[in-house]
Amino acid sequence: MRKPNLFSVIDKAIYDYNMIENGDKILIGASGGKDSTSLLEYFANRQHRKGENFTFTAMHIETDFGSCAISPRLRELVKSWGIDLKNLFVNVQGRLKPGKKMNCYWCSTQRRTELLRYALDNGYTKLVLGHHMDDILETLLMNMLTKGSLSTMPPKFTYKKYPLTIIRPLCYADIKSIKEHAAEQGYISTTCTCTYQDNSGRKEARSKLEALTGGDKKAKEKLFASLRNIDSLYLP
Repeated sequence: MRKPNLFSVIDKAIYDYNMIENGDKILIGASGGKDSTSLLEYFANRQHRKGENFTFTAMHIETDFGSCAISPRLRELVKSWGIDLKNLFVNVQGRLKPGKKMNCYWCSTQRRTELLRYALDNGYTKLVLGHHMDDILETLLMNMLTKGSLSTMPPKFTYKKYPLTIIRPLCYADIKSIKEHAAEQGYISTTCTCTYQDNSGRKEARSKLEALTGGDKKAKEKLFASLRNIDSLYLP
């Protein structure tokens, strides 16, 4: 069977950043969207390759927003790949501090915190998140324009205080290629439709990235490559 193009892109990212090492115990955050679902399919496929020596677990963080739950049909699809999808409930609204407004950033932060805690408590060496190249470039623009900081979400990040590394194997994949792969594979993904969505900053950054690159993948790749090709002699 021909290897999907997206898998080749993920392979390159994992090789370039040495994301998977011998004996790794990997935890994958499964939101139910096309990004994390494509990663579940990839890891299930990769684990059967000759010479691979790692284990992985898929974890879905359930919240008090039922609209963000993974559908039974998607669970069956994941099960057909030989993956036992674990669940952990988080009361996101209950953790909100008095006077604070509910928003996407708070929800995602709480879910990621629980993934980190579970990974550390259970001896995982790597935590896989589904951020793709567009996410990374959008964050770059947001940080530059709002914080005056040249920073973003790195493809591989190792904590200094904890024995855990975050990896983003979709860092070379743009959103269009992931959508195409999901369509080809017939993914039944989950999209959060809660009424508290407030990610205007992200949407604005997405529009700016589109205007800057014209949606062209090669232009995005050049922008991404510039983050690894910094000439400090020509910077302030």
